[in-house]
Amino acid sequence: MKKIAFQILGSSSSGNCSVLRTPNCTVLIDAGFTGKKISQNLAELGLRLSDIDAVFFTHEHNDHCAGICALSHESGIRFFANRGTAEAINYRFRRKFDWNIFETGARFEFADLRVAPFAIPHDSAEPVGYVFECGETAGTAERVAWLTDCGKITGIVRRALTELDALVLEANYDDEMLSNSGRPLPLIQRIRSSHGHLSNDAMSEFLREYENPRLQRLLLAHVSRECNAEMLVRTASAGALGARSGIALFVNPFEFLPAGAGWNF
Repeated sequence: MKKIAFQILGSSSSGNCSVLRTPNCTVLIDAGFTGKKISQNLAELGLRLSDIDAVFFTHEHNDHCAGICALSHESGIRFFANRGTAEAINYRFRRKFDWNIFETGARFEFADLRVAPFAIPHDSAEPVGYVFECGETAGTAERVAWLTDCGKITGIVRRALTELDALVLEANYDDEMLSNSGRPLPLIQRIRSSHGHLSNDAMSEFLREYENPRLQRLLLAHVSRECNAEMLVRTASAGALGARSGIALFVNPFEFLPAGAGWNF
């Protein structure tokens, strides 16, 4: 087994959850499905809920934390979040969960993972992206990052996404499709805002400027079912990546366990 392997169980506004494995732990990034659905998807990978050691939450929106109540009944699963997210999830479910609180921007360790949560702009209490690293030395360690539900690529985000082997990156909407979606204007404005979501154009602009020859896998995720299309996402990423476009894969928002939506798993 490689040092890090991951599989996206699902990624869209209907729910977000991924499983990441190292030699010494198995964790979830978000738990945005019911406990039953998470259990079913894990079973497809030969895993059970009892195999999960921890869940790392990015923020408190329901499509990222819907399964927390079910998971809280499983002994041995630890919940990680910053204080803002933990308190917001407690409030959402009207109960206090047993949290492991971290400080955004401060690295910490869990099992053989080194975890670096970084601040991102989104309309939630204290949203974060994550860089997960495993390996004894800088030269041999593997680094994977999660960046979804991000309205704007900030300097903090750019600095966090250096020297990665794999990146899960949001490509939420096509601007023209969003304009013609029939959605209420306030919702459209929210999605387009600097605390909303990344468009295909914003994703492409970032990739054009992103210098990381080390990157082996790019997963374009959290794609809107109504306001985006696979061809548009692929075209935008290919135009930015050029000869390296083969490293990019589209995460189908209509599928649980989307085909190919993983790395080394």
